[in-house]
Amino acid sequence: MTDAELEALLDAMDSDRVEKKESLTKNDGLRQAICALANDLSDSRQDGILFVGVTDAGRPVGRPVAEQMLLTLAAMRTDGNITPPLSLDVQKRTLNGGDVAVVFVPPSSSPPVKVRGRIWVRSGPSTVIASRDDERRLNEKRRFGELPPDIMPITSADLGALDMQLFEITYLPAAVPGEVLAQNDRSAEEKLMALKLTHPGPPVCPTRLGVLTVGKEPTDWVPGAYIQFLRIDGTELTDPITNATEIHGTLADMLRKLDVILHSHTRTSVDIVSAPTEVRQSDYPLVALQEIARNAVLHRSYDGAHAPVRVYWYNDRVEVLSPGGPYGQVSKPNFGLPGFTDYRNPNLRYGQELCMGVRRLPR
Repeated sequence: MTDAELEALLDAMDSDRVEKKESLTKNDGLRQAICALANDLSDSRQDGILFVGVTDAGRPVGRPVAEQMLLTLAAMRTDGNITPPLSLDVQKRTLNGGDVAVVFVPPSSSPPVKVRGRIWVRSGPSTVIASRDDERRLNEKRRFGELPPDIMPITSADLGALDMQLFEITYLPAAVPGEVLAQNDRSAEEKLMALKLTHPGPPVCPTRLGVLTVGKEPTDWVPGAYIQFLRIDGTELTDPITNATEIHGTLADMLRKLDVILHSHTRTSVDIVSAPTEVRQSDYPLVALQEIARNAVLHRSYDGAHAPVRVYWYNDRVEVLSPGGPYGQVSKPNFGLPGFTDYRNPNLRYGQELCMGVRRLPR
């Protein structure tokens, strides 16, 4: 947008597409505003605009817009508090005679967007918690929009494929704040749909996210959803195999089992001679192996590939092979460069963290 177009929005009242904030002092309020703009309840299908560093009347507050402010705003899209992760464009602009941070928020292709389990929407000039009808409308938008691969419906499965006890006891309390659950009169089917574990249909059926996180037998419906581990005594795939394991179950179950295997194969040397205190050193950092394995499982392609994630441990290296290549704006030439990220399965990491009991704290 041009400066003149942005200044016109600044001079006008807040609306369902525009919100103004004076500073970064209340990060929760900024996240809620971003969430509400991304949900695009009015279905404008245009970018929402969040101005930071301006008064309600649209006048710059006069403070400089430092690089750290822009980095903080940009980080909100993937810091785990907003789910699924969003695409944001954060810019420093000079408007109405002063510097302003402008956050462009495209409508989400996978609503409802949430801030730590709560859905926020724009109601005229205000950001409010979504009502039940608002949530239904957002679910309908997701149904008719382009769905990310991880919430595509599995039409051949029914709700019997999901472990409702796991959902009610583990997943739901981690996904939704307790006070919200206490006031929630939705049915189990409505709760599953709100968390994208089922597709509204017709017919109502589990999504890949539902089967992978709370499914009874995930590989019945997603054949490649397992991990193959090989410990090879040598440096070539044709060398003797000393341990071959297939790891099945939900995402959380698989990753817990893999953690145990990785820990058991990691050797730690103890040096009690060269320093006043003993020095322990592992052949591979366990945390690094865990992170690589998690990324391989969460960011793999579950479309058109029935191959498992493969972890091959040789005498001189560990190889982790994940089905699927670069995705979205990430390509082979820009792989690993700053600023190039994309998410094949934007809902899956959040679901895995919930099932493993990882609850993100307010920031």
